[in-house]
Amino acid sequence: MAVTVACLVLTGCSENRDGDSLARDIAATEAALLDDDLGYRNRVRDAEYIAATEISKEVKGSGSTVRREPLGWSGRTAGSEQATIDVRFGVTVAEQPGVSFGDLGNSAGQATRCYRYLLELSRYTSYHEIDCPAIATPAVPTASPSPGLPDDGRERLAAALRTATPDTLVGTVRAAFPEKHITVDTVTHEGALVAAVGVPAERDCILLVRTPSGAIESPGYDRIWLEPGEMGCKTSLYVSPPR
Repeated sequence: MAVTVACLVLTGCSENRDGDSLARDIAATEAALLDDDLGYRNRVRDAEYIAATEISKEVKGSGSTVRREPLGWSGRTAGSEQATIDVRFGVTVAEQPGVSFGDLGNSAGQATRCYRYLLELSRYTSYHEIDCPAIATPAVPTASPSPGLPDDGRERLAAALRTATPDTLVGTVRAAFPEKHITVDTVTHEGALVAAVGVPAERDCILLVRTPSGAIESPGYDRIWLEPGEMGCKTSLYVSPPR
């Protein structure tokens, strides 16, 4: 009886869980969390861009360290195409003794598990485990800038509207935004010059109006109207917005 009491008071009679097994479970949990983070894809992106911007990470928890790194990538999320990204999860857990009766401690351990993530436009990400390839130091992905509006886009459009006439409006605005990925929509409405320039794939849009008095105004609109299937970046955001 005295030995039993001493065991309960001093050590808790705890048992240690195998550290390697715990590390494997942590890797599986982190893989599921990454699947949630990648989530629903609503932008056209190369797999390398996603690998460079959304994958690499090191997480330090209570007694564990998780490192995830992309191993390979291909494709893109566009139309019916598919992006594929292979990710390696390396987990190290430190030894932790149990501190109370019934509390499981664990031995030191480590594990490496690999998963393949499949991403498609307008769909949720899916994933499954794969055998880890023998890659000691994987290549590092790079992220090319995604197409967008220029930083001085609002200033460009305002300057174009100030010099334009109803007859030269579309040409003046297009000359200010010659980039092929930028859409231009213009109209004259009740004496005002209206212009909308945007990048539909990125839901980027600048809408400005030159009033009959010559003032440049930026009318507000609900950004949900820029989503696929909605109005998009058009002058109708101002001229005939949804009711």
